[in-house]
Amino acid sequence: MATPKQARTAGTRPGGGKTRDKGTRGGRPEPTPAAAGAQRQGNGPGRGNGQARQASRPTGRPVAVAAPAGPVTVPLWYQLTTWLLSLAGLGVSTYLTVAHFTSSAILACSDKGLVNCAAVTTSPESEVFGIFPVAVLGLAFYVFMFAATSPWAWRLNWPPLRWIRFGSVAVGMVFVLYLIYTELFTLNAICLWCTSVHVITFLLFGLIVFGLAAGYGAPQAASRR
Repeated sequence: MATPKQARTAGTRPGGGKTRDKGTRGGRPEPTPAAAGAQRQGNGPGRGNGQARQASRPTGRPVAVAAPAGPVTVPLWYQLTTWLLSLAGLGVSTYLTVAHFTSSAILACSDKGLVNCAAVTTSPESEVFGIFPVAVLGLAFYVFMFAATSPWAWRLNWPPLRWIRFGSVAVGMVFVLYLIYTELFTLNAICLWCTSVHVITFLLFGLIVFGLAAGYGAPQAASRR
């Protein structure tokens, strides 16, 4: 019969039970040094990857998100004024185009002296390079301006339209100045219908420049949350 000392040495308890091995804890194997180091670094079983948890933690800093552009702001009076001016210019340009191709006589305009519409509309200067009638160019200009200054166009959230509109009316104003110079110093005659188009173009140019400086038609940045 083994003595109690011999039984402990053999790994058994007195009475036949087995004792726990020194290399185990509660029947589980003792982790190796490499596994223990991995557990301390947060990579052990049941803990997940420590770097992944660190990356998933919120930093507390707000993420910068570009604010969407808000609706454009244009006063109603400005929309209607520019649109009506363009409509008036379109009407006069249409009449001058029809008169250019049909008759040299211009309604309600003298054909003698300084005010002489026929002398202006039938002169060689009434065509650009002898090909394009000035009246047709004016008609094309006001067709575009009528569309570009409509209330629907003013509400479009498309910034390039603002500069296209301004560039068009600036070119139109330069051309008007050339026509006025031609009437006064080359033809020595003035056409009342042409003068009305010149005045409309000047007013439209002033309003569009004013609107551009005031920021009309520019998209407003929406407030950030």
